[in-house]
Amino acid sequence: MSAVLTDDNLIVTTADEEMEHIGILSVDPGLEPHKDHFKYRVRRYADQLKLFEEHEGGLEEFAKGYLKFGFNRVEGGIVYREWAPAAQEAQLIGDFNEWDGSNHKMEKNQFGVWSIKIPDSGGNPGIPHNSRVKFRFKHGDGVWVDRVPAWIRYATVDPTSFAAPYDGVYWDPPSSERYHFKHPRPPNPVAPRIYEAHVGMSSSEPSVSSYREFADNVLPRIRANNYNTVQLMAVMEHSYYASFGYHVTNFFAVSSRSGTPEDLKYLIDKAHSLGLRVLMDVVHSHASNNFTDGLNGFDVGQSSHDSYFHTGERGYHKLWDSRLFNYANWEVLRFLLSNLRWWIEEFKFDGFRFDGVTSMLYHHHGINMAFTGDYNEYFCEVTDVDAVVYLMLANCLIHNILPDATVIAEDVSGMPVLGRPVSEGAVGFDYRLAMAIPDKWIDYLKNKNDQEWSMNEISGTLTNRRYSEKCISYAESHDQAIVGDKTIAFFLMDKEMYSGMSCLTEASPTIERGIALHKMIHFITMALGGEGYLNFMGNEFGHPEWVDFPREGNGWSYEKCRRQWDLVDTEHLRYKFMNAFDRAMNLLDEKYHFLSSTKQIVSSANEEDKQISQVIVFERGDLVFVFNFHPENAYDGYKVGCDLPGKYRVALDSDAREFGGHGRVGHNIDHFTSPEGIPGVPETNFNNRPNSFKVLSPSRTCVVYYRVDESKETLVAEDVDEDNLEELASAEKDNAGPTVIVSGLKEEEEAEETTRQI
Repeated sequence: MSAVLTDDNLIVTTADEEMEHIGILSVDPGLEPHKDHFKYRVRRYADQLKLFEEHEGGLEEFAKGYLKFGFNRVEGGIVYREWAPAAQEAQLIGDFNEWDGSNHKMEKNQFGVWSIKIPDSGGNPGIPHNSRVKFRFKHGDGVWVDRVPAWIRYATVDPTSFAAPYDGVYWDPPSSERYHFKHPRPPNPVAPRIYEAHVGMSSSEPSVSSYREFADNVLPRIRANNYNTVQLMAVMEHSYYASFGYHVTNFFAVSSRSGTPEDLKYLIDKAHSLGLRVLMDVVHSHASNNFTDGLNGFDVGQSSHDSYFHTGERGYHKLWDSRLFNYANWEVLRFLLSNLRWWIEEFKFDGFRFDGVTSMLYHHHGINMAFTGDYNEYFCEVTDVDAVVYLMLANCLIHNILPDATVIAEDVSGMPVLGRPVSEGAVGFDYRLAMAIPDKWIDYLKNKNDQEWSMNEISGTLTNRRYSEKCISYAESHDQAIVGDKTIAFFLMDKEMYSGMSCLTEASPTIERGIALHKMIHFITMALGGEGYLNFMGNEFGHPEWVDFPREGNGWSYEKCRRQWDLVDTEHLRYKFMNAFDRAMNLLDEKYHFLSSTKQIVSSANEEDKQISQVIVFERGDLVFVFNFHPENAYDGYKVGCDLPGKYRVALDSDAREFGGHGRVGHNIDHFTSPEGIPGVPETNFNNRPNSFKVLSPSRTCVVYYRVDESKETLVAEDVDEDNLEELASAEKDNAGPTVIVSGLKEEEEAEETTRQI
């Protein structure tokens, strides 16, 4: 069996006629001119699956490489295997043999795999749990080098020694010390509401936080704000902390800065107990250039056939200073696919967000490329078919072993069919990140005054996504929070966040504007921008500072590598208002499921005269959203179109006092619709909508209206007496009916309102 598949003229074993029908061409007929490209990559994918079936027992068995490579317990001892075909000799060294490998020489097979068995001694493992270990090998020039094992499951560094190298750690705790999962995975939500988080910087203190601290202190906050998914950054071990976890050195090891593998399992199990699914930010687009601690250390100048990486320029990313995988290599496929299965099986992750997908998809890695949407940019000689096939295999594997997994692509190019199933000949991601949206908000906040904001451009950017390919929208992620950039809150309020956030003083115009627009920007992004939503840790309450990891440029300071939770917890500070609104808009989706609705209609993006009107009206599901971005003008009796006739009430109001607003919109008012135009003739309707109703729309305010289900609120008066009034009120309050108002009513007011309606 050849160890590598690099020939572009790979023999096709699948008949041409079987390739004639590629499902994705039916979804998008515009792809028909590129049918040959799709046939080629589908053939490559099918051939790879067949090879796995013939030589490894299938894709799923192939992805169990961690049961063969690295350290594994067998009867009577421990077997260690390492793929290093360029090595001339190899030894295993560590605490267990006092770092002398002369008595632990390894043997090499015909595929370049070195192995050794360490027998038990006196009933005890030959390598004790938590022992430090390394792979020592001699390369062609006769030099011996020590490397952290490629498949190591834990790696640590001496914290007292500056720039000390990492050591691999043999991790096999006894059952009494091993974490045992107690809670099942939560079901896949109809729409993910994702809280992106970095465990290390999640403490209020300027230090590295632990997995257990995050589980106990931060997960309850996430759940309280009605998110249903946590996305963890920087889980895979990375020697350089300031890389944000994106320069991975040890792919199977959890970052030891925040604890042990058992601690991470505790975090994930705790999340599952709270009903939170956990996604991992996985980096398979490149590897750290660090050769002392990382996978790059196995490259000693050999050809790409014998390496994890391409040679020459193709194997190096100029902007990232990192190494690039050879996705056609058999052992690279084993390593990466097994890595995905490892995190799902061993740690119970519920899916992945794949980092740097654009870099993988093209030989140019997206560098200096401005993608226009022309299909010729995506399906041509610049496409890295090896990487595309790997991603198809990865998505197939993930969904085979975990059918309801959530897999997200970080792709800035907008490659078509990235988010369609592999069975159609597509790449197979469930979602892609809507990366143009935060760029648009940054452009507006940096370069345009409020009167220049275009409602058509905003709504166009938010709705500009491929039909049938789902997106995760976000106004800002970690990218917009790192040093050198600003968060939305910081753009809006800047230095006044340090002096003007106390409720004990009157809010300045800057603070008034900042809090109002912060709520509106995040909410319209969520409501109109995709089929899921993402927020980065702290941005839900307008964290006032960027993230700056300890590095030489800041004197290795942790001061800004933290989250100041005390700001949102302090009752007299205005940060609580933005946090409360974040909680409410997530709850709105929990109640009405508008994110998962395919019904999305922008009926008006009014900007005929920006000095007079800057309003966006749209429907998502059966909710009607009214966003008035005008800095001054309020509109009483503003006419909005809708689909269904009936009675509408407020479901969410950014101007409610509990969100730092002025309480200008009445929540107990019934808005009755009027028919518009000729039934069935849209051009005669109001904004192409068959019905309309009138509302009060204050400046810099967004209000959502729901349609009242008359059947749930109509009760015959004689059926209600003093004895059962309280019981009925309580039952109606718990019901998913119209009386649960997500906006500014307190619990007592909700109960009073429910009683009045009954």
